[in-house]
Amino acid sequence: MSEAGIFRAWRVIACLAGFCLLAACSWTIDADQARVCRSTLPALNPGAVISVQRIQKGPSAQSLHVHYTAQYPDRPPLDRDAICTFAAAGLALNKADLIGLATEEGPISGASLYLLKQYYLQTPEGIAADPGSPAAADVIELPSTLAYGLQQFLVSLPRMAIYALLSVAFSLVFGLSGRINLAFGELAAVGAAATVVGTSLVLVSGINVPLLGILAGLAGALFAGAMHSAVGGYFTIARITTASSQPSLIATVGLSLALMEYLRLVQSPVTVWLPPIWSEALPFARSKDFLVSLTPISLVTTGLGLAAALGLLWLMKATGFGRSWRAYADDAKAAALMGVDGPRLLTKTLALAGAMAGLSGMLIVVQYGGLGFAGGFQYGLKALIGAIIGGIGSVPGALLGGFIIGLFETVWSAYLPIEARDVALYAALAIFLIYRPGGLLGFQEPTPRPV
Repeated sequence: MSEAGIFRAWRVIACLAGFCLLAACSWTIDADQARVCRSTLPALNPGAVISVQRIQKGPSAQSLHVHYTAQYPDRPPLDRDAICTFAAAGLALNKADLIGLATEEGPISGASLYLLKQYYLQTPEGIAADPGSPAAADVIELPSTLAYGLQQFLVSLPRMAIYALLSVAFSLVFGLSGRINLAFGELAAVGAAATVVGTSLVLVSGINVPLLGILAGLAGALFAGAMHSAVGGYFTIARITTASSQPSLIATVGLSLALMEYLRLVQSPVTVWLPPIWSEALPFARSKDFLVSLTPISLVTTGLGLAAALGLLWLMKATGFGRSWRAYADDAKAAALMGVDGPRLLTKTLALAGAMAGLSGMLIVVQYGGLGFAGGFQYGLKALIGAIIGGIGSVPGALLGGFIIGLFETVWSAYLPIEARDVALYAALAIFLIYRPGGLLGFQEPTPRPV
C-alpha cells in the first residue's frame, strides 16, 4: 500500500473515531432518566392521554425538561411541561433516583414526591404507564416486513463487531503458529473485568462523565487482554515446540480454566453491572406504529469495532509487523533466513490477539452492561466457529466469519425457534468442515492445517 493509501486509511479511522466522540458528547439525554420522568406524567394528569412532544436538558446538569400534551375527554388538548431533577448523572448508579419534580404551576411538595415514588413509580402499573418517547414523524415509512428485517440488522451490528474481533484473535495466532488458543473467550472476560475496573476508577475519582469512563475502560481492556495473552501464550504455545499441536491445545484448555478461576477469585462470582448509558432509541424508519431504531451506544460499539477492524487490516497490509507476519505464516524457515525473529513475532502476535479479545470484552460491557467470570466461554466458542467459517488462517476471513455469526444469531432468533439456534450453528460448522474446511477466504487445500 502506498503512503497516500496509508494516509487515507488512517484518515477514515480517525474520522470514525472522531464521529463517535463528537456524537457521544452530544448525547445528553439519559434513557433511564427520561423513562422515569415520562412515567410521572400520567400521575400528574389522571385520566388524560399523554403525548410526549420533546425531551431536552433542564436548567441544571441533572435535570430533564419534558414538553407534552395532555388530552382529556371533551376538552381541548393542553400543552404542559414537567422538569425532573435527579440525584446524579452519567455513570452513577443512582442517576435514575428522582429527587425533584416541577410543572408549569411550580414544584410539587416533598411529601407528594415521596408518595409518587413509593406507591406509583416503583409499581408495575407505574412502569407500564410510561407514555413512550416522542413520536418520530419525520422518518421514512417502510413495509412491515422490510422494517422488521432492517430492525434485526441494526440490532445485530454490535454482536457482529464483538464476534469479528474475537474471531480475528483466533486467526492471528493460528495463522502464524498453526495452533489454536482456546482461552480467547476468557481473555474477553478479562477485558470485560478490566473495563469495569477502569470505569470504577473514574467514578471513584469523582468523575461520572460516560465518555471518560469508556475511554478508561478501553485502555484497561486493551492492556489487560494483551498482557494476559502474551504471558499465557508464552507458556502454552511458544514454549511447547512439539511437532504435534495437541499438547499446546490441551495447555490452552488449562489456561482457559485457570483464567476463569482467576476471574472468579478476583471479581467474585457476582457479576458487576455498569448502568446503561446512551440507550435512548434513535428512530430511523417506521411501519405504522413500529419504529425502526438504534441506540447511540450501539453506534459507539459498532464504530469502535469497525475502526479496530480497519486498523488491523491496515496493520497487516502496510507495516513491518504485518509483512513479517505474512512472511512467517507462509514459510517460517525462509522468513527466519531473512531476519524475522520468530519468537519475538509470536509474542507480539499473542499480545495483539489478546488486545482484540480484550476489546471485544469491553464492547460486551458497554453494550450489555457486564460479563461474568464464566461468560466468555460461549463467546469464545462461537467466535472460533466464525474464524473457521471465514478462514482461520486469514485475517479478513476471520472478520467476515465473525460478521456472519453475529448476523446469523440475530436473524435466527428473530424468525426461528431460539432454542434451536446453537444447534443450527454447530451444524453449520460441521457442514463447513466437510465441504469447505479452509473457510470462505482461508486456505484452499482439500484439508485444513492439522490442529
